Amino acid sequence: MGELIFIGLGLFDEKDISVNGLEAARECDVLFAEFYTAKLTGTTVGKIENLIGKNITVLDREKMEKQDIIIETASNKKVGVLVAGDPMAATTHLALRLRAKENRIKTRIIHGTSIIASAPALSGLHIYKFGKTASIPYPRENYFPTSPYEILKENLKNELHTLILLDIDEKEEKYMRANEALKLLLEMEKERKEKVVSNKTLVCVLGSVGSKIPKLRAGYLKDLSKEDFGEGLHCLIIPGKLHFMEAEALVELAGAPRGIIEEI
Repeated sequence: MGELIFIGLGLFDEKDISVNGLEAARECDVLFAEFYTAKLTGTTVGKIENLIGKNITVLDREKMEKQDIIIETASNKKVGVLVAGDPMAATTHLALRLRAKENRIKTRIIHGTSIIASAPALSGLHIYKFGKTASIPYPRENYFPTSPYEILKENLKNELHTLILLDIDEKEEKYMRANEALKLLLEMEKERKEKVVSNKTLVCVLGSVGSKIPKLRAGYLKDLSKEDFGEGLHCLIIPGKLHFMEAEALVELAGAPRGIIEEI
């Protein structure tokens, strides 16, 4: 019998993998990886291979979602699937785990650092006050979903914070910038006209989370949309109702206007 091990790589570079994850990867007969749901921008596949001491086959979206090559290999070998962040943050990996179970393949998860927990921690916002996470995709011809706007609207109604993840275009090797995402939110507002987002909306921008020098800035949308947040992956947090300690954290840690403390 084979085994399928989902191994979280963490957020930024090859050193983010846990000791358990590294040991498991070294024990695997075959290693696959996918980097379209998330990506480590502080390293390369070659550096990860050198650390583990094994070759890695990177799968594109089609092969990963089709699953056949992974399931066939894991039927009689120990297979590792390397995933940026935490393995079960994407439904793609859950679907693979369920199919492995159907094929009576043993599965195991070795968790990695996730943006879901790290973004709140870095910003100083209380993790238990976050609502549903939203994702902003790149618009395409006849495709401009406003579901992120709807999620934000519902979270704000319930006084909850919203973590917004930004799209990755693996074919173009392009990562959505925070400035692009803020512009898209305003375009959604223009279309929906429900007064959820405006230039006066308080926003927290995070970049290169997990690196030695992550980017963290908070302020009003009209001001942050003009700033450069550097390379690496970006994400946004739009706060709901702030506790006084959260407001202080945004001011002291992220440079938010001191007036947000006075507003509480």
